[in-house]
Amino acid sequence: MLVDSHCHLDRLKLDKFDGDLDAVLDLARSRGVGQFLCVGISLENVDRVVELAGRYDDVVCSVGVHPLDVDSGLADVDKLLELAARPKVVALGETGLDYYYSTETKDVQRQSFSAHLQAAGRAGLPVIVHTRDARADTIDLIREHGSTEHAGVLHCFTESWDMARAALDLNYYISLSGIVTFKKAEELRDVARKLPLDRLLVETDSPYLAPVPYRGKPNIPAYVRDVAEFIADLRGIPYEQLAEITTENFYRLFPRAA
Repeated sequence: MLVDSHCHLDRLKLDKFDGDLDAVLDLARSRGVGQFLCVGISLENVDRVVELAGRYDDVVCSVGVHPLDVDSGLADVDKLLELAARPKVVALGETGLDYYYSTETKDVQRQSFSAHLQAAGRAGLPVIVHTRDARADTIDLIREHGSTEHAGVLHCFTESWDMARAALDLNYYISLSGIVTFKKAEELRDVARKLPLDRLLVETDSPYLAPVPYRGKPNIPAYVRDVAEFIADLRGIPYEQLAEITTENFYRLFPRAA
């Protein structure tokens, strides 16, 4: 079995599936995907991701405010604890820092990220972290406010090996997406080769960042198989072994999903 550890089912492009989400999920299931984590990005889509998780036995969800959605509304620690108690919520996030697309909201992003880290520690939940061009601040805030017992994951990782190693030292996991298959992603492939297998997750981040050979097209959860096969080949291990390891890792990090 394989897990898509990060997808946005409420944002999938369904045109080629006649608007039928069930058809999209069935395609993924036919390729061996047995679990989906539908990730929340704002206070506005909490109800939707919780509703989708409740509709399917093999879908769970997270709730949180993405760093590029902080303008749409923030959640303090108490609010996040309230959201964390919703049915089938297995993590807080995605949260984090993005200085690539937004530098003017740095202070608000840091405030929001800190609140998620503190709430996750109190709720006993892992944190799903988005980080881009904010390496030092991301690690510093995790050290200051995060829990090493429950920790979390740096999702759709595109940063350096030094940052990955710093996150690993804090008991975090690293999740790789279709970006690892891109022609110019050699530095990321080097990270993929070095990562301890027991800290690796795979994801699509669909509908974004479809892997080769689908690059440029809308991404779907079925393509997590292509990501996993690529990484298995990169590591020189059978696909079945990588699928088993990353699935075990997923349930270790997100025990409420079991």
